[in-house]
Amino acid sequence: MKYTTTLLFSSVLLFTAFAKAQNNLEQQINDIESKVIEWRRDFHQNPELGNREFKTAEKIATHLKSLGMKVQTGVAKTGVVGILEGKRKGKVLALRADIDGLPVKERADLPFKSEAMGEYRGEAVPVMHACGHDTHIAILMGVAEILAKNNDFAGTVKFIFQPAEEGAPPGEEGGAELMVKENVLKNPDVDAIFGLHIGSGQDVNTIAYKPGGIMAASQSFEIHIKGKQSHGSTPWTSRDPIMAAVKIIDGLQTIISREIPLTDEAAVLSIGKINAGVRSNIIPEETHIVGTLRTLDYDMQTYINNRMKEMVPAIAAAYRTEATITIPEGYPITYNDENLTSQMVPSLEKAAGKENVHVIKAITGAEDFSFFQKEVPGLYFFLGGKTPGTTDAFPHHTPDFYIDESGMLLGVKTFVQMTQDYLGQ
Repeated sequence: MKYTTTLLFSSVLLFTAFAKAQNNLEQQINDIESKVIEWRRDFHQNPELGNREFKTAEKIATHLKSLGMKVQTGVAKTGVVGILEGKRKGKVLALRADIDGLPVKERADLPFKSEAMGEYRGEAVPVMHACGHDTHIAILMGVAEILAKNNDFAGTVKFIFQPAEEGAPPGEEGGAELMVKENVLKNPDVDAIFGLHIGSGQDVNTIAYKPGGIMAASQSFEIHIKGKQSHGSTPWTSRDPIMAAVKIIDGLQTIISREIPLTDEAAVLSIGKINAGVRSNIIPEETHIVGTLRTLDYDMQTYINNRMKEMVPAIAAAYRTEATITIPEGYPITYNDENLTSQMVPSLEKAAGKENVHVIKAITGAEDFSFFQKEVPGLYFFLGGKTPGTTDAFPHHTPDFYIDESGMLLGVKTFVQMTQDYLGQ
């Protein structure tokens, strides 16, 4: 009887200590919200383009060093990696945030509105965090601080702050692909990786995920058409590359609308830029087209690529012009490992509440987080950033893009919960 009483008393003490530790951790997470918001506003006001995130990287590195971490800088040009070791050996988990801004001029009337300028394709451009990467940085910095104060776990956490998610400048390497080439997932070798993206159209305090393919493979393509220049008054003496471009664009859309079984998986082909001519009365010699292809199935991607390569020169020839098309490999499908996802869904539900965690269909946006997932099992999910009741949520990559900062705290809480649960299994 005495032994039973002692065992029971010890169990009560252990449970009390555990509950106290959990309450203390929850309080620490709540208390860090103001810091996270302050960091986010600073990054938002001072955005930098891909492979040029010098000041951003410096601020991140300074913070991680203040937490006593081993810190690597200059990874994939401007990336920062922090390594936090637990008190016992175990698995290695990576957490990732992207850190670059976009060449977009901010229109939202905020006290921390961006007025920053940068250079893109040789031109001076306004710069804005028009995709929420500023929130990703601040969230992961908050997670790093919380876990550094609570490192009584088995294993290691690798904090990856990745540059150039939106793509490196022309002629440069960058982003997750370059980080992988530079062995960011090695030494120590990463067992799994988690990433998140805040969404301007998703209610705060909600999480959305999908096992398997959650975001599309993305390829940019460029078409160069060469014709014969002439006076606009005598088009019959020209070989009009603009007319050929119009027909090529029209023809490419028929690949999607007439040849692809869209009930199986989505596919999108969009033209983002056409450049030709200098004035109204000159039919130019050349036309340049830039576009993007999004696919959720690799066989479908291969088929569309082959048809584009067949169709472009054939249509150009029909209009007595010549055309070439280049289609780089681009980003892979963002693919959530099914086993890892199933393992971590309870963590998402503990952090947000089961009623606030939703399975979604795949979207045709793309993410270079997919390069990490090609190497190790990964889970990528969406975090709500829209004020509930808002009817007009401005899309990502637009001048009016806006994020409700109250959604960031759940990002911190979720990453901490996932880390504890993954390393504790």
